[in-house]
Amino acid sequence: MKKGIAAILVAVGILLLLFLVIQAQYNRLVGLDQKVAESWSQVQNVLQRRADLIPNLVSTVKGYARHEKELFIQVTEARSRLMAAGGVVETSAADQELSSALSRLLVVVENYPQLKANENFLRLQDELAGTENRISVERRNYNLAVRDYNRTVKSIPIVFFIRMLPFDVEKEYFEAAPGAESVPKVEF
Repeated sequence: MKKGIAAILVAVGILLLLFLVIQAQYNRLVGLDQKVAESWSQVQNVLQRRADLIPNLVSTVKGYARHEKELFIQVTEARSRLMAAGGVVETSAADQELSSALSRLLVVVENYPQLKANENFLRLQDELAGTENRISVERRNYNLAVRDYNRTVKSIPIVFFIRMLPFDVEKEYFEAAPGAESVPKVEF
């Protein structure tokens, strides 16, 4: 009889320990999933900040460079695509397109010395540069959160159970679009 009670106590102890391990791992996944969502929200926040600055920048440049209409249209369309982007991959591609259009816009500015000296333009350019730095930092933070999440879901014992849990098997990194490493060609 004592052996039966001891066996039951050992079985209950093992089940309790197993439950505690599963609970801890589940709670860890919840925390990591929330960190990825929070980081992505910050990326979207700074992308929105940049998108909000662009109309002011374009308006300021328009006053000086009236014949650059095609470039203004490209910047505006790229901004619209970024604002409408859905997921990480689509946002990454739209962000790269907008960055390229902004680079071309800033090259156009070089041809207008009076614009480069305009106080509003200088302030907007500084704001945009600061926002670009924020975007870089937030992308990095997002990718670090994704790395931690992906590392955890691919580790033992979680890898055996992840498909049964309400979590993604893997999160997507925010990556530069193909061709982003090459310098954009700007022609006048």
